[in-house]
Amino acid sequence: MNVTLSVDEQLLARARKKAEALGKSLNQLIRDYLQSLAGVDDPERSIAEFKRLSGKGNSRGWRFNRDEIHSRHDDARS
Repeated sequence: MNVTLSVDEQLLARARKKAEALGKSLNQLIRDYLQSLAGVDDPERSIAEFKRLSGKGNSRGWRFNRDEIHSRHDDARS
């Protein structure tokens, strides 16, 4: 569906620059915003976002240890 908007020229120019900096078209940026605003969940987009964010942390070799976690919790109660 096509939508016509009335927008200030300076605002439009700034929005186009922002979209370009994000590597998107202004049309895609507005579509993304409307989807976010409407609360529509796109599974493919969610997967892409998950992949983008996955593996960004650094545990510095630390591994989760359930017994250690519970031990710390019990020590805090004493």
